[in-house]
Amino acid sequence: MQLTVLDPSTPEEDFPALESALTEPDGLLAVGGCLSETRLITAYRKGIFPWYNEGDPILWWSPNPRMVLFPDDLIISTSLGKKLRKKIFECTIDSAFGDVIDACADSRRDAGTWISSEINQAYRQLHRAGIAHSAEAWINGELVGGLYGVAIGGVFFGESMFHFVSDASKVAFVHLVNQLKSWDYQLIDCQIYSNHLSSVGGQEIERTYFTQLLEQYCYAPVHPAAWQH
Repeated sequence: MQLTVLDPSTPEEDFPALESALTEPDGLLAVGGCLSETRLITAYRKGIFPWYNEGDPILWWSPNPRMVLFPDDLIISTSLGKKLRKKIFECTIDSAFGDVIDACADSRRDAGTWISSEINQAYRQLHRAGIAHSAEAWINGELVGGLYGVAIGGVFFGESMFHFVSDASKVAFVHLVNQLKSWDYQLIDCQIYSNHLSSVGGQEIERTYFTQLLEQYCYAPVHPAAWQH
């Protein structure tokens, strides 16, 4: 099957139907286009995200099944719960977005990161527009873990996380989920399965169900207190 090639000069161009995505590799839907705010918001609302190596064309994905976490389903292990109660970390929201995305890229540099300079700049722009957000974990004023993603309506689309200290990213994630719950967020997109995501309550759902949830929640009103830090 030949992939749809998107025109980089037409960010409002629609994506092909998700049913046309490849099954091998799972979810590959289109190639090309751009990383403009318009293109990225359109992609996320449809359940599509960019993922490609630096120097390669932009690749757009919508895997089936999809890994998600419903905020009320969060599982906190006994060991992590103990660490949370000890309050080793200070957690913040949107205090160091640039540092977080840089650390996410650097932590995977040896293995080859998909967070290219192009991706980095695109999501910094989304952050400036109030669409991309970060959660941070600190020890004595030093950033030791965190994650970032995209928030649209009542959905948070997780992108990447890092840690320099054991469990720092998990603590930042728990802090973020609790914040999202308080702001009436209904869904966290985790993209693809991992043992870690499964252990904290993530589950795989069919792509058709995922897109139904996006249609329901991406257009939900944003809580007035959301991201006001």
